[in-house]
Amino acid sequence: MTGWGSLARDSGFTIGVAVTSTATVWGLPGQVAAAELYAVGAPLLAIALASSMANLRFFPMSLSLLPLFRGDPASWRWRYVFVAMMSVNTWAVTLRNGPSLPIDQRGPYFTGLSVTCIAAGVIGTAAGYHLAGELPFFVTVSLIFLNPIYFVFLFAGVRARNGVLALIIGTVLGPITHWLSPEWGLPFCGIIAGTAAFYLDRGLRGADA
Repeated sequence: MTGWGSLARDSGFTIGVAVTSTATVWGLPGQVAAAELYAVGAPLLAIALASSMANLRFFPMSLSLLPLFRGDPASWRWRYVFVAMMSVNTWAVTLRNGPSLPIDQRGPYFTGLSVTCIAAGVIGTAAGYHLAGELPFFVTVSLIFLNPIYFVFLFAGVRARNGVLALIIGTVLGPITHWLSPEWGLPFCGIIAGTAAFYLDRGLRGADA
């Protein structure tokens, strides 16, 4: 989110808009899409649509996470709020630790984790926004690369074979699909790599059996 703060300032956003987008949108690809379209003067409807499409990845993540709260009526009533608070961090950590927690503690665990992450994101956004005006140009530009570095560390914790296969295939395939289609290369890469990893892992499990 420090990188986002830097990008938001460079795109012409005020500090209020940058911080509010972090606290409400809470999805960096959607925020980046909004900043890029705002910078070129796109209409508000196009910005809203692009931001929503960029954050569409949360849909399958939500489907995989919500069943953890189904057994607790109190948490289940807040499920739509939980979805709005979810990030890659909270999704991955809760999916890993949630099943080992008592059902009535999963909602409070997710809430505390999410609020902590959002607060850190807001602070990081403000810090990046202000640092962008104080640091040398090359340091400011480098803040934008904190986001891909963060994902590298996040995915480094993947231990499931299908996840590792998807990462390997995606790493090889990504530059090729981007070269073929800069606009659609990323979703094509994700669909092809994920599907290939799924069937390859299933074939390997059959061979192991």
